[in-house]
Amino acid sequence: MSLRRLCLITAVVLLGAAAYRVGPTSADEWLPISPEELKMTSDAAAPGAPAIILYRQVNRDDSNAHVPHEYDYVREKIFTEEGRKYADVEIPFVHGDYDIVNIRARTVRPDGSSVIYDGKVYEKEIVKARGFKYLAKTFTLTDVQPGSIIEYHYMIDFKENYVFDSNWVLSSDLFTKSAKFTLKPYGEWALMWSWPNGLPEGVKPPVEEHNTSHNIEMEAQNIPAFQVEDDMPPEAAMKFRVDFTYKEDGLESDPEKFWKKQGKKLNDYTESFVNKRKAMEQAVAEIVSAGDSPEVKLQKIYARAQKVRNLSFEVEKTEQEQKRIKEKEPGNVEEEWKRGYGYGDDITLLFLGLARAAGLDASAVKISTRDDRFFVKNLMRARDLRTYVILVKLNGKDMYFDPGTAFTPYGLLPWSETGTLGLKLDKEGGTWVTTSTPESSASQIDRKADLKLTQEGSLEGKLTVTYSGLEALYRRLEERNEDDAERKKSLENNVRYMIPAAVEVDLTNKPDWSSSDPKLVAEFNLKVPGWVSGAGRRAIMPVGLFDAAEKHMCEHSTRVHPLYFHYRLQKVDDVKIELPLGWQVSSVPKPANDDAKLLLYTMKAENDNGTLHIERLMRSDLIILEQKFYPALRRFYEVVRTSDEQQIVLQPAATSASK
Repeated sequence: MSLRRLCLITAVVLLGAAAYRVGPTSADEWLPISPEELKMTSDAAAPGAPAIILYRQVNRDDSNAHVPHEYDYVREKIFTEEGRKYADVEIPFVHGDYDIVNIRARTVRPDGSSVIYDGKVYEKEIVKARGFKYLAKTFTLTDVQPGSIIEYHYMIDFKENYVFDSNWVLSSDLFTKSAKFTLKPYGEWALMWSWPNGLPEGVKPPVEEHNTSHNIEMEAQNIPAFQVEDDMPPEAAMKFRVDFTYKEDGLESDPEKFWKKQGKKLNDYTESFVNKRKAMEQAVAEIVSAGDSPEVKLQKIYARAQKVRNLSFEVEKTEQEQKRIKEKEPGNVEEEWKRGYGYGDDITLLFLGLARAAGLDASAVKISTRDDRFFVKNLMRARDLRTYVILVKLNGKDMYFDPGTAFTPYGLLPWSETGTLGLKLDKEGGTWVTTSTPESSASQIDRKADLKLTQEGSLEGKLTVTYSGLEALYRRLEERNEDDAERKKSLENNVRYMIPAAVEVDLTNKPDWSSSDPKLVAEFNLKVPGWVSGAGRRAIMPVGLFDAAEKHMCEHSTRVHPLYFHYRLQKVDDVKIELPLGWQVSSVPKPANDDAKLLLYTMKAENDNGTLHIERLMRSDLIILEQKFYPALRRFYEVVRTSDEQQIVLQPAATSASK
């Protein structure tokens, strides 16, 4: 199954309204609770924690690949009033990949008596990270107070053959006092395991128990709580975890030999799908003209490939709907061209076939992505090369394309596919390449405001926000399945997020949501009540109108994880404010220019015959930054905040007249 079909399953799930009741339980399903656990009021290993996990158990069973499943048991101790929030339990899952069943839960009071949960378990949508949506089973335990113990257990039913993504995630948002993990492996293939982010201090690696059924087991104590921070790398790249990899053709210890073999397999499949030269030449003849330059040919072919109906970005259909419409996945580019539809990778490979038929130098590249983890060649997991991009050599320059991701502008890749490693395929097994990373100017937010200041100190007028490049792509992908009302609300909320004050904002145009145009333009009527405040005979106006995001950058004094930004970005502000008749400008701040190489901030405020003109630029060329450089980054944003908070001093009409 292609990555994009899996992403579709993940990204388009809808809020579930269905609920079911937890069935009856019996006393023997709960592990014994010791008197010491009941009496606990804190834990020296987690000072100040509102709650901890006393015990966690994970029993994964891959022995039957048709019905892989996992049993999870969690026991938590509540210490404080704040800790009562853990009575609201959320168990995330990905619809289509697995389901959570047989949930049982109870509250144990400080005196040892218990209350079995017999309420409803709901299914709702939760957002775990920018651009990624998941479902969760949720319920709220009753009678939870400081001193209580809450515990619950459940079964995860994985889809068929989901054994190929087996793992134990050791880290939790709470400190874990004790945990036990087991895996009953799939016995037909060789198995290797690794812990790419290391193991907690004092925890010994997993061991294979030959006395049972060759189960893999591990016990762990004192696993530190995982701290979530803004702008951090993917959690999977930071949490303590053990990953299991099954090898169909045995264990290969040499990464170079492993990837050469995998590269040949990938190339054989790719060429068998693309190698329909005659059909592609006929198709290209319908797309390009004989006199077109190579660049024009490439642009036309890219645009035509994106017109193919993309099944990966449609709302998921029920099994009955799929049977009714009888849409079969194309077996090659010729079938895809005739049928007019395909999944994301199919469309990308169609683009490859068309480009080659037009005489262009084009190659398939199977790449890793950096949205939920980082690629490590030595782990030798073929599935970590998750999707296709196409490398075209044009006028001596390497250009990467992915028309299979909806709305991606010509010449750009989705952010998760930029700056990442991939295998350029050929019959010899391929060569490693790294995809390009666009400059900050390719992904930009332009905010142009033409406003008037009222006598009461409010700003009113027009605002145009232009999202370019990856900013436009991100918003189109996020809103692709929403109606006009939801899209309007989303854009208006974006404006509210930009301005550090309560605003009235109304979208007045109809942005182009359906194309791959590199720009998405939104126009608004804007009112900012009370933006100017009085100070004696003066009126004071902050210079930073769109600085809300920067106000919250690097707020904390310390940093645990590296900083991770999806792509380079520029924000360009051009604000004109017409003053009321008779108002005068007493002073404007001096221009600011703070160039920190990978970061740039400039600001200039001028008075032009009763009209204030404020220009501001924020440019960030950062992708990842080690936490040791966090103090320098924090100092930069302190300078930005200080500059944005500078005041423009005005004299209202009455004051000016008296003088």
